[in-house]
Amino acid sequence: MSRFDITRTNAAVERLLETTENPRHRYLLHAYNRHRYLEMAGRWKEIFAPEMTVDHPVYHFNVFGINTVLEGAEAVQAVYDEWSRTGQCVFYTEDEKLAVGDNMICSTATIYQQTPGALLVEAGAPVDPDAHYLVANVEHMIWPYDDEGRLVGEDVWEIDESKRQVIPLEPHEVLTVEQTGVLLDPLILPLPQRPF
Repeated sequence: MSRFDITRTNAAVERLLETTENPRHRYLLHAYNRHRYLEMAGRWKEIFAPEMTVDHPVYHFNVFGINTVLEGAEAVQAVYDEWSRTGQCVFYTEDEKLAVGDNMICSTATIYQQTPGALLVEAGAPVDPDAHYLVANVEHMIWPYDDEGRLVGEDVWEIDESKRQVIPLEPHEVLTVEQTGVLLDPLILPLPQRPF
């Protein structure tokens, strides 16, 4: 599993930052970068700082056969909390392509999300409930931002169920949230001063 390195999950974001000159676009990319690293490190509460996220975010998910809408900070925070408790906040990307505009970031990537086998069994998957897995799928994401550069929500959907994979992890390959936090702490940068 050496190709999976939590510190490289945002590599596409960092590459795009190297070539993006528009100050507003750079700001949004920094916010996106910070959000994802905070999420993976289990520091999700910081995502809801007033300068990062609107008071009433709305998330749309259409993945793994589940189509749901999370309305408001409380509903979104409950999912982040659950993912932190179960280690599902640990994820990796492969072949991510990004685009940034004045009020949104779009991403297409293969996402690998660490998931306990017990949760997969509850969903009907024929796996070992005591093991951990990477659940991989190809996703499109649109993250809209308001005029102040705050996240309005996330729209996430799986575009090709036939490419979904469930990959077993060896015990030494499973990252705890604490381990992830240590690895990502040097990469979690404060937001730059807003240029608009």
